[in-house]
Amino acid sequence: MNSYPTEMLVQLAPIMFVAGLDLPPTLAPAPVATSSTNKDPSSPPTPPPKVQDPFTLLIFRLREVLFSQSKSAVWSPERTKVFQVVLVDKAVGFPPRKSVPPDDPSYANAHSPLSPMTPSSPVFPDGLIAPIWIKKHMTYLPSVFVLFLRMYEAPHPTTRSPLSQPDSDMERERAEEERKRDADLSAEIGQRKKSTGERGIKLTVVLIASRRMLDDPSLDGRLSFIRKQSNLDSRAALFVLSPVTPSELNDFVSSLQDALYEPAIDYYTSHSKRVRRKRNRHSQTVSSYNPPAALVGAAAPRPLRPEGWTVRYEYKMAAFAEFRGEDEVALKHYQDAYATLMIMFGSTAILPPRTKRWAEAKVLADTINVKITKFYLYNNEHALALSHHNSHMRRFADFSRGWGIGEETFEYWSWMARQYRVLAELLEQGARSTLILPHLTPRPRATGGLPDALGSGGAPLELDAVRMMGLNPSHALQHPGHYYYMAARCTEARRERFLASEVFPSGVPQGLTTAPGYANEKKVDHLTLALELYTKAYELFKQHSSTASQGRLTLWIAYRIALTYYHSGKFEMAVRFFERIAKTYRREKWSTLLRPLYTTWYACTQKLGDVELSVKLLVEIIACGKRHFFGNVDEPGSCQEDLSAILKSSVPSSADDVLTVDLVECEPIWNTLVVFWKSEVYVGEEAAFQYTLIAPTNNDISKLPMESITITFSDDYKPITLRHCASESSGPIRMVPVGMVQPADAAGQPLEVAANLKWEASDRVIVSGTVLSDTPVTLSVSSLVVTLKESGWTIKINHDVRATREGAIVPPCWLSSLNPVQFIPVTRDDRNHVVFRHRPHQLRVSFSHQQEALLDEEFPITVEIANSDDRHVDVVVDILLQPAEVDDAVQYIVHNGHRSSGLIKGAECGIVAPGASVKKTFILVASGAAGNRTIDVSVQSNALSTLPMVHRPTGLSMSSSTSSLAANDANEFLRTLVIPATAPFSVSHDVEYQVSLCPARPLAELSTLGGDTWDGGDVIVMTKLECMAPCGLEIEGFELKRQESNRAKITQSSSEIDGGLFPAEYLTGDQFCNICCVSLASREYDLAEEDAIPGPGEYTVTWRRIYSPGERGPSSTTRLPLPSLRPPQESLIGFMTIPSTAKLHVPVPMHLVIRNRNATRSAIVTVVLDQSTVDGFVVAGPRGGRLPIILPGAEEKVTWNLIPVECGMVRVPHVRVMDYRMAPSTNDDGSSGSVDEGVPVQVIDTRFGTWTGDAGSQGQTIQSDKILIFP
Repeated sequence: MNSYPTEMLVQLAPIMFVAGLDLPPTLAPAPVATSSTNKDPSSPPTPPPKVQDPFTLLIFRLREVLFSQSKSAVWSPERTKVFQVVLVDKAVGFPPRKSVPPDDPSYANAHSPLSPMTPSSPVFPDGLIAPIWIKKHMTYLPSVFVLFLRMYEAPHPTTRSPLSQPDSDMERERAEEERKRDADLSAEIGQRKKSTGERGIKLTVVLIASRRMLDDPSLDGRLSFIRKQSNLDSRAALFVLSPVTPSELNDFVSSLQDALYEPAIDYYTSHSKRVRRKRNRHSQTVSSYNPPAALVGAAAPRPLRPEGWTVRYEYKMAAFAEFRGEDEVALKHYQDAYATLMIMFGSTAILPPRTKRWAEAKVLADTINVKITKFYLYNNEHALALSHHNSHMRRFADFSRGWGIGEETFEYWSWMARQYRVLAELLEQGARSTLILPHLTPRPRATGGLPDALGSGGAPLELDAVRMMGLNPSHALQHPGHYYYMAARCTEARRERFLASEVFPSGVPQGLTTAPGYANEKKVDHLTLALELYTKAYELFKQHSSTASQGRLTLWIAYRIALTYYHSGKFEMAVRFFERIAKTYRREKWSTLLRPLYTTWYACTQKLGDVELSVKLLVEIIACGKRHFFGNVDEPGSCQEDLSAILKSSVPSSADDVLTVDLVECEPIWNTLVVFWKSEVYVGEEAAFQYTLIAPTNNDISKLPMESITITFSDDYKPITLRHCASESSGPIRMVPVGMVQPADAAGQPLEVAANLKWEASDRVIVSGTVLSDTPVTLSVSSLVVTLKESGWTIKINHDVRATREGAIVPPCWLSSLNPVQFIPVTRDDRNHVVFRHRPHQLRVSFSHQQEALLDEEFPITVEIANSDDRHVDVVVDILLQPAEVDDAVQYIVHNGHRSSGLIKGAECGIVAPGASVKKTFILVASGAAGNRTIDVSVQSNALSTLPMVHRPTGLSMSSSTSSLAANDANEFLRTLVIPATAPFSVSHDVEYQVSLCPARPLAELSTLGGDTWDGGDVIVMTKLECMAPCGLEIEGFELKRQESNRAKITQSSSEIDGGLFPAEYLTGDQFCNICCVSLASREYDLAEEDAIPGPGEYTVTWRRIYSPGERGPSSTTRLPLPSLRPPQESLIGFMTIPSTAKLHVPVPMHLVIRNRNATRSAIVTVVLDQSTVDGFVVAGPRGGRLPIILPGAEEKVTWNLIPVECGMVRVPHVRVMDYRMAPSTNDDGSSGSVDEGVPVQVIDTRFGTWTGDAGSQGQTIQSDKILIFP
């Protein structure tokens, strides 16, 4: 930005003049200037010396605080109430308002000294605006004037006794002296008030006094006197300051600026209004404006045109708005001024090219463009900022072509470089402050988006449509490094145009000597300027590099820096950059970028005289296939000729030195191909290979002084060396057999074979041989070294072993015949290496076990390993029991007393000799739920290194003989067993509940409250077992084991009565059953409906599997628990007692007992005798009615007398019992409804008393309602 006036670029802020802070003469480093012209507002304050005077220290601190809060800068987006402070002398004056003194008669019609209408003005007669106008308002005209003055203080009187009377004469003299000093101070302030008031500048006076003065009661009177005498304003015009701490001083300065900020804004607002009135008056007279006619032969000055006045006024209003901090208003006026400037530049009649006013207008347009761009960036409107800047450059590029300053001139590129640099510096300053640059990371493609460039119907999109999907880099604001780079490129173009203008045969071309900038252009150091710009761009690109692609841009800029160093003659610096850049370009195979780099690099080495580096570069250039070197002559083999000339004309630094050139990461000289015939071979077998070197088709390397080619295999094998022998065959395809490659520790010398190593285009040399290994290993070609030898020089070239030149396609193939030449295509991906493996062990793994496993059974599984190999092997078995896929499954495996539910590892089988076999048995135990059990068996074998060998005992640890095992000669055999596990028995239970007929015990009895009683009824459980095993089972025992319970207990079982049934053999489908009786506790009715009583016992069945008539399996035990009991939960129940037989006409009683078994609720019961069922009897008793309320645990009894009138089986009368304990129902609207009809109560015949089903059933009873009547 140094190309433009600083005043027209910096951010404008209100100006504050501060006077009265001059340093004492004994402490000041230099005399205080009498005006502000010699003051630099940006100069740092003088560090405070060690002084004892508090007022001097206060002045130092004030200067420091004022300077620290105001700094002129181009980028300053903060809008705080801070002034631009200028320290001035007390007697400083202001610039005259008009060009003549006020007492001149023409003062009323005079203009400003800087007006285009004043002949002495620098812009007379047609200038737009001069930088001095901005400087006047930034340096010579403040918006507020702060005057610091020392307030007079009379000397402190000597200490006197408190009892002494005050001296009235001394007090009077002191008051008169203070009044005199205050009058002089008021006169000084009044003089300054008069000068500032004439210009509308706010004057503020700060009186410096001691702390003692602040407590003086006469201070208020003195301040009022000073204010009146000096005509100071009543608001923010007079302050008093005493020596305070630095923090308090900062607060004072901040409060002072806050108080004066509004008057400063008013000052610039009044200026804007004045300028706006002038603009409006001028616009009304535009139509009547006629330039004066010039006399013939006289060059009359042209006055400023209306467009120029518009630019002038708009710029002034923009500047004043910027002083006020109104960026939006300033931006609007700057835009209007810029638009009018573009109209003026569009006409050469208004602004003739290459004139002084034309140059001033260009500077004005450029600075306005910076202002507009900066205001856009303040609001983070990056697109608008970049768009305006690009539009500015595009417009003036078009203007320049019309002015004859197009792309072919250095002036054009100088201006373009300046614009890019200004934008870069602006962005750099903003990035260091508050500017946040946009992120240009591409958005991820939507998951369901269309692939690449396909339209909605699958048809390809047009090219323009595809381009619209991306982002034009010129339309995206990038980091400053990009624009520094563009400025550097424009500077290079500027240098090229300038140099082109100096190569004309006749000297300087016609018209160029008269160009205004030609003489200055000759003084410009273009290379230094470009180097500076490239260096800044390089640093910024490194700072903003987040991806590999941006890192490559950084290297490209480094390459441009190296070129600039080369053109500047700094060859050592250029070589340093080339070395750094070439590392990445080689690694990433940027051959296109390496070729021009090598050219310049080689030229630098020639200038430096570095022979070894020149040789290395020539070898790499030959590898890149660069035929034309310097100049435009395309001669095949010119690089080889240069290499040969250097080798013949020079000698190495030492005769024994070997120059090494590393081409592993560079472009290869030869296309190389490695093919192994087999991807895997066994140890001890030979693996055939062919290694092919193919000369490039477009690069002649026949003149290289080849001495040998060395091929080295991995894993420490002897190298293969091909020695050049011109007498060998030199056909386009040459086979070089080398035999078998030996390990490095084998006896004999390394392989050396003679071959013709002179290469023509597309020549192919095929090295054929075999390789052998006694241990498992992966072999491939690890290195390829080509040796060149010439005149004492020995050059070793490290070549990539599997490389293909750029653009070459070498299909992998195997040479099967030389006459005729035949190749076999090889399509394997693993053709570049061969794997030597041990021969797999010949082991047979088999399993023996029953077809199905039974639950709770110890199921044996036998693994048999037979060795069919000719080697002794050590065998170890791992057994993994997979988790069952069914719920409630329990399983584990047992081996040698070790039990595991998952893995049994390292079950050793010992050393198995050839032809021998070994067996291993493990036990599977499955219980719980039936289902498949999955077992993975891993048989691991290790071959012994010594044959034969005595068998190792099976129990011997494997670690004790690891010295005799070949660690890598190991195999693993994996097998999976799926064993179905079924239940040996199927169990079913039939449960019958018998209600207790015993009456409920009274609540008053103590036995009712304490102790368990077993009068809750009986349960008959019949258990049926069926043999489900696929084989016969021998049941050795069957026992019902009781379990302690306070709810139920087993009273008797049929197995205890008849215990001679077992042992017995049962086949599939055979059944047997057992019946047991369970008594319930009397508290069973306290159970909730969903609760159940656990079974009070379990059946224990001891059985064996029958393998054959005389063979039995191990004893197994199956436990079958009794079912959970859910007795009926009827809280109200009826018992009907009637005889089974009766005699005709003889009365018999029928009793009905209603018992309330609920522990908390009473019962309301009604009994109704069904009249339709009394035909066979004459009934004496109640026909229906409501019983008394039955309390919890109580019962009521109803009796009828029946007189039979018929013989035979006669049905007794039916009695219906209803329970009305249910509450009345309620309707949805909240009103009471009809009372529920009640719930039927089950009536049980005491002759049977059996209840089937659980608590959830509806009370099904087994009873008969008939009796036998005898005559």
